[in-house]
Amino acid sequence: MIKIVNLHSWLGNQKVLDGVNLEIEKSEVLALIGRSGVGKSVLLKHIVGLMKGTEGHIYIDGEDITKCRGRKLEKLREKFGFLFQGGALFDSYTVYDNVAFPLREKTKLPEEKIREKVLYELEQVGLKGMEHKYPAELSGGMRKRAALARCMVTDPEIMFFDEPTTGLDPLTANAINNLIKRTYERIKFTGIIVSHEIPEVFNLVHKVAMLHEGKIIAHGTPAEIIKSDNPIVREFIQAGIESGKLKVKIDEGEDGQ
Repeated sequence: MIKIVNLHSWLGNQKVLDGVNLEIEKSEVLALIGRSGVGKSVLLKHIVGLMKGTEGHIYIDGEDITKCRGRKLEKLREKFGFLFQGGALFDSYTVYDNVAFPLREKTKLPEEKIREKVLYELEQVGLKGMEHKYPAELSGGMRKRAALARCMVTDPEIMFFDEPTTGLDPLTANAINNLIKRTYERIKFTGIIVSHEIPEVFNLVHKVAMLHEGKIIAHGTPAEIIKSDNPIVREFIQAGIESGKLKVKIDEGEDGQ
């Protein structure tokens, strides 16, 4: 479904992507991991056509998005759903109108059908009865749920999650991860999850790829990545596991306070 071939990209004088090669099969979900600032979000922006590389190709279901322009690019993007870190909800819109927005903008569905789809997706993410609320009235976890409902209302074939649990407490983060997992079981989308939540994110995905110094230095199943003998991968995974243990200790009051 997604094939990246020798992708290079610069931000000013800094080379961010240095020959990225990666394949994601249909209905496969991949975790994209790596240190902060390594270019994970930049890679997502290239895949959805928001940025253009200086060299290389990105094929979406056989179509090279690097060569698409205008209506052809818009048509290809209709396959996508994108859950941003902050949710990116419109503050002046109710939850209902936020979720209905892409249907009103991109389709000619009658309002009755739109209402049916919006209420269904809100129920799926646990926000039944919250459609009249505004984003400012919601908790961080509820905003992420509303944003996910807005993504799913268009029945996307491909989903992108950019740090979906950033800024959430461990319990809420776990609830969002479970929601993503249930949504996948319902829709069977192809997906990429950018996350620092190691190893929690490994429970959501089929494959893991690590981006380091502009290249994919490891790609495999979660079990293969955890057992990797690459010292850079091992150090990153171990740091993530230790960070997770620290969170548990703090939650349980074992930090000496």
